[in-house]
Amino acid sequence: MPTYDYFCASNNQKVEVRHSIHEKLTTWGELCKLAQCDPGETPLDTPVQRLISVPSLLVPTSNSDYKSAGLTKLVKRDSGVYENVTT
Repeated sequence: MPTYDYFCASNNQKVEVRHSIHEKLTTWGELCKLAQCDPGETPLDTPVQRLISVPSLLVPTSNSDYKSAGLTKLVKRDSGVYENVTT
């Protein structure tokens, strides 16, 4: 599931939640319920905005990073045979 950032203008809080791409959150109460956080003194019907954010990308830097991400790195050796270096 993707991660989304929401902003509430009445209390200047930004909250990060994970939910389906088809789900739309429009109020502070819906957001707090999904994020399992305390709404505080902000009214539950206060509107929130979904923010545009950059997705996080994994850039493996070592063979163990490839392995932990579930990827395989093959390296061509002198004899033309590919060797798995992430095992």
